[in-house]
Amino acid sequence: MDNFSYYRPESLSDAIDAARVEGADILAGGTTMVDLMKIGVREPEALVDITGLPGLEGYEIGADRIEFGALARMADVASDDAMKDAAPVLTESLWKAASPQLRHAARLGGNILQRTRCPYFRDTAYAQCNKRDPGSGCAALDGGLTNLHAIFGGSDACVAMYPGDFAQALIAFDASVSTQGPGGTRTIPFDQLHVLPGDTPQVETVLEPGEIVTGITVPVIPALKASHYLKARDRESYAFASASAAVGVEMDGDTVRDVRIGLGGVASVPWRATEAEEFLKGGPLTEDTAREAGRIAFADATPLEGSAYKIPLGADVVAGALLTAKSRMNGGE
Repeated sequence: MDNFSYYRPESLSDAIDAARVEGADILAGGTTMVDLMKIGVREPEALVDITGLPGLEGYEIGADRIEFGALARMADVASDDAMKDAAPVLTESLWKAASPQLRHAARLGGNILQRTRCPYFRDTAYAQCNKRDPGSGCAALDGGLTNLHAIFGGSDACVAMYPGDFAQALIAFDASVSTQGPGGTRTIPFDQLHVLPGDTPQVETVLEPGEIVTGITVPVIPALKASHYLKARDRESYAFASASAAVGVEMDGDTVRDVRIGLGGVASVPWRATEAEEFLKGGPLTEDTAREAGRIAFADATPLEGSAYKIPLGADVVAGALLTAKSRMNGGE
């Protein structure tokens, strides 16, 4: 790890001024940044530690929205009984992520901005990685192992997978992100925060230099209460998703009034299965229709040889998540 300067600003404005300097990176929980620095993927000249900034740690469940400060801890939100009741998909997506130690350190703002776990990105012994070294090529596309890679949203330059869990719930439920930066404050719809790799995979979000995520807002809708996050992974604890689904349903009798489906472990950015949602709306939610929705959700996937297993696995995960969410209607488990 190279030497670097360390700043711990006392105000958000001071943090923005420090973070906008070329070569500076923002540090919150640090559970990913420190790893990347140790392995030489990130070599910042300065770290701006915003962990102690006042006013960004809280969260609140309102009548029409849930507000999270960017520095709210994953563990605090995941274990909150009121949150479990109001929005199980949010707490489950956090509880099923990482390890207990990491969840107590990690913050929500940093969680949604985490970097890919592509082995070619995180191992500098591989010279080819357009995300780490633009223009160098992509080892995965050049005959490498592809079982951990995206089957949606990839490009000829990059097929790295977005690894997070919480983000799939946020994109499914029309969340937004609040930021503050040199240009002032803005609100970014969550589905516009992350950027497809295209031919510039090193650009992962629309955030500008010095712009800091300050909060996350999730609208409260009926489907949020009858929701579920289902994650298929290699082992039960501390493993990233092979395929996951963040879903919620609202029923009018036997008819689907509203349904939300976010897909994890399968795309280069947080991914929403809108065609599967449209298929279900206005009809029944049965085991057959849930399985058809899963099939539709993955109909346009473009896997490489090693990642083709994600299609049948993901379809099953979607179906299972939908049926569990339906069972939670009217307070069921």
